[in-house]
Amino acid sequence: MSSAITDALERAISTLIAEGKEPSVALIKARLREPLPMPVIIQALKSWKQHAKVPDIKASQAAPVSDSERIAALEQQVASLTARLAALEQARQDK
Repeated sequence: MSSAITDALERAISTLIAEGKEPSVALIKARLREPLPMPVIIQALKSWKQHAKVPDIKASQAAPVSDSERIAALEQQVASLTARLAALEQARQDK
């Protein structure tokens, strides 16, 4: 049983081939109705080029994250990147 993601990728690639175009990540992405992560599109394109078939790709089963959890994770990431930037700037000044 193929998933909706796999079906969408197969449809996009088939449409491109029918138009006489060589499928590429950009062309596939442009043909999709719903946005998909680049790694998923790349994986599908590589598989299609090697085996003339799109692998069965399922949507992530991760639980949805609340806005507050997402904001907290992003704030932590910003703090980490800010500290890293400060360390790099300090190292550059020391030279």
